[in-house]
Amino acid sequence: MSAPIFNADREEKQPEKTDRPETLAEQLSFKSRFVLVFGEINHTVARGVCERLIALSQQSDAPIRVLISSPGGHVESGDAIHDMIRFINAPVITIGTGWVASAGTHIFLAAEKQNRVCLPNTRFMIHQPAGGAGGPAADIAIQAKEILRTRERIARTIAKQTGRPYEKVVVDLERDFWMSANEAIDYGIVSRVVESYKDLA
Repeated sequence: MSAPIFNADREEKQPEKTDRPETLAEQLSFKSRFVLVFGEINHTVARGVCERLIALSQQSDAPIRVLISSPGGHVESGDAIHDMIRFINAPVITIGTGWVASAGTHIFLAAEKQNRVCLPNTRFMIHQPAGGAGGPAADIAIQAKEILRTRERIARTIAKQTGRPYEKVVVDLERDFWMSANEAIDYGIVSRVVESYKDLA
């Protein structure tokens, strides 16, 4: 960030005070120990979510509730949030709503199974990572190898967190594999459906 430029001939302007509704909502959600993961997962989202997780964990060991509605996104950004959920001291409850897909599902699975819940109309999707390999043939080969390694890692994570056989997960990842809330329970992704806040207790 560049330093502010001061002009002796002008009075320094003070930043305008705003009471944006989203700012108040963010403050209230933080006090309620809620962290929202909405939209595409990227570095900016990952940094913001990780910062909130760390701050809430330092504040108290009380459970943190991570509400997820995401089509997925950048694999490594999803990894950062997934690993941070498992890294901090405070237990995390992941709550699915809307759709939880791809890297969103990877984040959702970071919580212990009994702490993975969703709202009734949530849809889940798992699939293999996509690649956009380009450049010299040698670089394409390297990128293809990394995509395969990432697919194996994701498959092993899903298998471990759901109890599904690794071989079955690998087959399911070949194409977009969509599940309703109840199907996600059967698969082992979700522990139960909740319909109201009191159901989290």
